[in-house]
Amino acid sequence: MLISGFPSDGVITVNRVILKDGFDVDDLQERVALLCENVKTFHSDTGFIGGFVCLNAGFISNEGSTVGQAVESPLKDREALIVTFWRSFAEHEASHRSETFQPLFKEVLALCENGNEETGYNLLWQGAAYSAEDAAKARAAKGQFAA
Repeated sequence: MLISGFPSDGVITVNRVILKDGFDVDDLQERVALLCENVKTFHSDTGFIGGFVCLNAGFISNEGSTVGQAVESPLKDREALIVTFWRSFAEHEASHRSETFQPLFKEVLALCENGNEETGYNLLWQGAAYSAEDAAKARAAKGQFAA
């Protein structure tokens, strides 16, 4: 399990942030850190399980992409995803109505060129890599039993 304690019927929310001109990654990190600390402090016992924030690094996988052969994303260092894991959608929504959350959320939204749409997802699969020993065993089993 990658997110410890995440229930099979939990929900995942994703915010996509594209920074407005005049703002940079430092602005984003500062505001998102305050927001995330607030969620951990006030909602760890009311549904919040965990989360992460990731920044567009600019590279595009030509091996994993089927649309053109781009070299670098134009949103490098301007696009971030804020991904959170919750026991339920109702608990997530309650966290957003919190008096301590709303002012910090508005500070993050002020950075956003794209406004904000937070999309909810249900988990279909998660898993960690095999150990080197287990990977070797899996390959041997595939070689022996796979059609």
